[in-house]
Amino acid sequence: MTAVSSITIRPARRDDVGIIVGMLADDRLGRARERLEDPLPPCYFRAFEALEQASNIRLVVAEEGGAVVGCLQLCILPGLSSQGASRGLLEDVRVATHCRSRGIGEQLVQWAIAEARARGCKLVELLTHNTRVDAQRFYVRLGFQPSHVGMTLRF
Repeated sequence: MTAVSSITIRPARRDDVGIIVGMLADDRLGRARERLEDPLPPCYFRAFEALEQASNIRLVVAEEGGAVVGCLQLCILPGLSSQGASRGLLEDVRVATHCRSRGIGEQLVQWAIAEARARGCKLVELLTHNTRVDAQRFYVRLGFQPSHVGMTLRF
């Protein structure tokens, strides 16, 4: 990692949706899932509105110099297991390609861990695709341990 960036982490706004989708689509896996069109398909804005209304979900962006350079979604999931522990689920952690290796992803994840703790979570989990070896190394460096085998059923 080179220099640590000075970023602001704030709730995502509707006008950030296009930038977020661009970051989600910025690799082979994302390009296969996302639709980068102009205008952006309405499904993304409907999803954003649902996220805004959900009290247990926080979609945030990292902003540097007025530009969105990263994003993360934190879901707080109540549960019965682990003695009724709530857990934080990290999703869609992304940093703009030109801003990687500057500490932005680490700041986003550390923000999410602190937020999960503050909201009573006893653990934080995440999934990363088995081909994303660099991401796996990143999460291990931050203290996450491989623990489960993930499975997906797409419709």
